[in-house]
Amino acid sequence: MKKIFITTFLLFSFFLQAQTYIKANAFTTLLTIPNVGIETSIGKKSTFHFDALGSFWKSVNGKPREFYTFTPEYRYHFKEKYNGFYAGVHIGASIFNFQKWNYLNTNNYEKGVGYFIGSTIGYQVKINDKFMLDCFLGGGWHQGFYKGYDLVTGERTDSAKKYNKSGEWLPYRGGVMVSYKLN
Repeated sequence: MKKIFITTFLLFSFFLQAQTYIKANAFTTLLTIPNVGIETSIGKKSTFHFDALGSFWKSVNGKPREFYTFTPEYRYHFKEKYNGFYAGVHIGASIFNFQKWNYLNTNNYEKGVGYFIGSTIGYQVKINDKFMLDCFLGGGWHQGFYKGYDLVTGERTDSAKKYNKSGEWLPYRGGVMVSYKLN
């Protein structure tokens, strides 16, 4: 999974000819959950942003904490690209092997996939010709398809025949992206 993401990211970066930034989220990286992205110009006040967030933690205190999200996003910049306020809309995908917050005192966890649709608001500040900060917050609707398991026995804990389904409105994006201009 990591090799596919890195290869796609590098190829995408290589073929872009517009003003393009590569990014890393300072907050999530400090929490050892890397969030990297790329943003490129597609119009006078429009950009396309793609990022991936990954928690590679197979286990924290015996509880699974592994998840990945992939988020392509269209952004409209109110003032000018890469400087000032913007709003974005996105549709993305998630993969998870995770114990939800309401199961913390149990042996239950979920393994599955999901999709999400939502929006982002943000503010970008140019530091100099090559660097920029991108402060953002976003969320929306996440729909998950998963199977519930017991950590000790490994057996299914849910009554669903195939997959359970769960949908929630969540804030699921945020941070400060340190951005570097490629061209």
